[in-house]
Amino acid sequence: MPWLPRAALLWDVVLGFLGTAAFLIDLGADLWAAGQYVLSGRYLWAALVLALLGLASVALQLFSWVWLRADPAGLHAPQPPGRYLALLHLLQLGYLYRCVQGLQQGLLVWQQEAPSEFDLAYADFLTLDISMLRLFETFLETTPQLTLVLAIVLQSGRAEPYQWVGICTSFMGISWALLDYHRALRTCLPTRSRLGLGSSVFYFLWNLLLLWPRVLAVALFSALFPHYVALHFLGLWLVLLLWVWLQGTDFMPDSCSEWLYRATVATILYFSWFNVAEGRTRGRATIHLLFLLSDSVLMVVTWLTHVTWLPSGIPLQMLLPASGICFLLGLALRLVYYCWLHPSCRWEPDQVDGAQDVCSLEGRRLPHNRRLTHLARNFFPRVRDEAALPQKGEENGVL
Repeated sequence: MPWLPRAALLWDVVLGFLGTAAFLIDLGADLWAAGQYVLSGRYLWAALVLALLGLASVALQLFSWVWLRADPAGLHAPQPPGRYLALLHLLQLGYLYRCVQGLQQGLLVWQQEAPSEFDLAYADFLTLDISMLRLFETFLETTPQLTLVLAIVLQSGRAEPYQWVGICTSFMGISWALLDYHRALRTCLPTRSRLGLGSSVFYFLWNLLLLWPRVLAVALFSALFPHYVALHFLGLWLVLLLWVWLQGTDFMPDSCSEWLYRATVATILYFSWFNVAEGRTRGRATIHLLFLLSDSVLMVVTWLTHVTWLPSGIPLQMLLPASGICFLLGLALRLVYYCWLHPSCRWEPDQVDGAQDVCSLEGRRLPHNRRLTHLARNFFPRVRDEAALPQKGEENGVL
């Protein structure tokens, strides 16, 4: 991206630093909350917080390790030997290692007067992987933690200061992760269409407004029926996993890791929309929206047949209309975004994986992130179809 001004490069570095700092702050808040639950004798709550944190961390390290192993040899040189990288991931530090690596590459590019095409492309490559991992972490850990904290607050009838701070930062962090992921997908477009301020605001708001009613619905169900929420999640998760499998995903380098990806996507779909396949995106998104809406309505009917007041004393007559208004407003903003702000693109044959003759001015083959480009093809409508489709089995990391 030699046409990008230095200010934009610096802004990318700042965003990367803020994303890493937010991850560390969220981690510290979770550990603080778990410690407070232990001190107050709420051992089950502490165990749930630590279990969600541990499961999400393990999944994140597995994704990072599999991707590193699948990338072409020499792409990430210089880097620690394989056994040290394996130890970093075993110690749950693989994601932080990627964040530090991305910040170092971003600073290197920004400090150069005329950065090479290879350095710019490699910085993009690292940033795209980090954005994807951040999205996975958000829906595997942050969103379930937010639901758990809301259920605890509703069940106990009061909230500690750290819980309110965690609730607010979690909502903003989830929406920011979605926005960052969408921004990363736009980086994969052949036209390099950057996410403008207007489309950023619309995309951020409709994700936040649609996410709030869903998380609140699950939290309310958890507060009133804590023994059944696991069965509810497992039942819907299995249905969504089957749906993802039927769409024939081909994202990971092997079949075993592909099931890890499908399980993660099913978890994301439990809370929000995530497109994994080409064609008829509008139809699948509508089916998913109606599915989650029907599930939430069924939970509301269940609440009304059992209790009319929450344990905290907040009447449902206040919460449910507010959630309905948020849902309708978020749906309207989503329609506005996809009708007028969502870009279409022309996937040219010389700008996709498999065009092996494209090199930088220095004669080096440019790194290209096939993983995110594959998802970008599914997410953005195309002007030109068949000539731009990538061939299955092409190597990730090389354009």
